[in-house]
Amino acid sequence: MSTSPADAHTVEASVGHWLQLVGITIDVVGVAIIVVGITWSTWAFLRRCTEVSHYDDYKIRIGRSLLLGLEVLVAADIVKTIALEPTFSSLGVLAGLVAVRTFLAWTLVLEIEGRWPWQLAKCHSMPKPTPG
Repeated sequence: MSTSPADAHTVEASVGHWLQLVGITIDVVGVAIIVVGITWSTWAFLRRCTEVSHYDDYKIRIGRSLLLGLEVLVAADIVKTIALEPTFSSLGVLAGLVAVRTFLAWTLVLEIEGRWPWQLAKCHSMPKPTPG
C-alpha cells in the first residue's frame, strides 16, 4: 500500500499543526510559571512585611520562578524551531535565543546562590579550633 504525495503532504501539515500547538502550549506554561511564581513570591513577601525584612527570600523566590520559566521557554523554542522550521536561519535565531536565555539563567543562579553554575557549592564547615 503506497501513499500519494497529497496524502503525505496532508499528514505533514497535520503533524506540523499539532507540533505548533505543542510549542504554543509549552510557551503558555513557561509564561504561567513566571507569572504564578512572581505572584506567589509577592504574596508571601507582603504577608510577612511587618516582620523583619525578607527581601532576600523574595528575590530568591522570584529568581527561581524565572529560572524555571526560562527553561520551559527554551524547550518551547526548540520544539517550534527544530520540529517546524529546520532551516539555517531559524537555527541561528534559536541559537541566539538559547544563548541569551542561558546567560540570563547563569546570572540568576549567580544572584541566587552567589556562585556560577559550574562552580562547586560553598560548604559551610566548622571553624578549626585554635591551639591554646
